[in-house]
Amino acid sequence: MSGVRAAGPQRGSAQDLTYRWLKRHIAQMPRHDGTFLTESEVAQAAGTSRTPVREALLRLEAEGFIRIVPKKGAYVPPISDAEVRAVMQAREMVEDWTIRRVAAQGAEFAVELERLVAEQAGLLADPVAFIDCDRVFHRTIVRAAGNPVLAEFYESLRDRQIRMGLRAVVRAESRARAVLDEHGAIVAAVRDGDAERAGQAVAAHLSSTLAALSVPDMADWTGLAAREEGS
Repeated sequence: MSGVRAAGPQRGSAQDLTYRWLKRHIAQMPRHDGTFLTESEVAQAAGTSRTPVREALLRLEAEGFIRIVPKKGAYVPPISDAEVRAVMQAREMVEDWTIRRVAAQGAEFAVELERLVAEQAGLLADPVAFIDCDRVFHRTIVRAAGNPVLAEFYESLRDRQIRMGLRAVVRAESRARAVLDEHGAIVAAVRDGDAERAGQAVAAHLSSTLAALSVPDMADWTGLAAREEGS
């Protein structure tokens, strides 16, 4: 597991910390590459014992991030272009329905979305935090629609997209600025209470996101490789 960096000081249960560390580490792997992780190497890099590593790997396997292969370790499979398209198609169905429902809330709801866009605009130098804020923006819309079953399903989609998007969406600051503009168009439509325009803005945003995800891995933003949660 070459290139694994030691984790910085963190707080919380050993299993939860190891789980978050592993999830972030996997997210930073190129999506077209498959690799094996071993309990001992992860434990050493994460600064924990093998027991929480084993428990974290089981959680990640249940979520579809890895496959545990007896006597070999945890296999992180490559992500195909077909899987990327499938996830984005599912996201579009959920987000189109939810944005059209929440658009009726108009200016009051738009205030919270504007706050999130402003926060995200301040994170251009921090791609990990930028993506985290992006997720909060979309999650806020989905949850506001008031369907907990759909919200839970949506979270699983975003979990699957972590590895797809962390490297691809923020490989260049120009894409990040485009995301801010696209989010701004969504907010403007919600502010006006225009459900049709809001749906179109979401569709345009997800279409450009899919295009960015489809570009082969290139150099990431300076400093991305050096960042880990809690470092």
